[in-house]
Amino acid sequence: MLQRATWSRLGPRNHSAMWNSALSGTRIPLAGGNEHLSLRKRGASPMTVPVRPLRFYRYALSGHSHRVELFLSLLKLPSEFIDVDLAKGEHKTPGFLARNPFGQVPVLEDGEVTLADSNAILVYLATRYDPSGHWLPREPVAAARVQQWLSVAAGPLASGPAAARLVTVFGAKLDAERAKAIATQLYTVLDPSLAHRSFLVGEAPTLADVALYSYTAHAPEGGVSLEPYGNVRAWLARIEALPGFVPMPRTPTRFTA
Repeated sequence: MLQRATWSRLGPRNHSAMWNSALSGTRIPLAGGNEHLSLRKRGASPMTVPVRPLRFYRYALSGHSHRVELFLSLLKLPSEFIDVDLAKGEHKTPGFLARNPFGQVPVLEDGEVTLADSNAILVYLATRYDPSGHWLPREPVAAARVQQWLSVAAGPLASGPAAARLVTVFGAKLDAERAKAIATQLYTVLDPSLAHRSFLVGEAPTLADVALYSYTAHAPEGGVSLEPYGNVRAWLARIEALPGFVPMPRTPTRFTA
């Protein structure tokens, strides 16, 4: 059975009153399921508070899930976390497959909107709930550079340190040595790119940093040492110092690579 836990990033407050206050003047009901359609029709700008708590389907030890959890916390968005037990196959049940036919976590539900894929969810949340454009810049070059790093997160980060960790933590039948070689190539490029900037796309954090943080911070669990990469370790510390940062649980290795 999917396990539910309601988490509020805004503390124990009367959420209905808060949301009504935040949306005062919009005359959009809290119930009825047409919140997003109504906002689009009105040509409203991005919101900063959801109409009701976001429903987030996750596996707590998944770096893909954690990057979304981290961003929800950084944005201080009220969310209901629903834990999906992968070991019991809950991600392959008809109910979950109706949300994501690929049977993968994470999945986000926001009113009528259901989204899978962690990077797609990050882009949605930044576009929807960060009107400042801080996390996903509107300026073309900066936006393109964020997208470059999102591609890295879906490519060498996933096939490198994330795959190496799958072997040692979960016993996945993958080529651990190849994964660690990809991780070495990745961090050999990443480390000097951080020599003269605080974050991946400049002096302020963006979605790029959120997307690459989790699996990099947990790379040692897959046998990938970060000791040679001082700039990477300093970058991790800067992310961990951000207001609203939440860690991903450390996981002991149970299998040999």
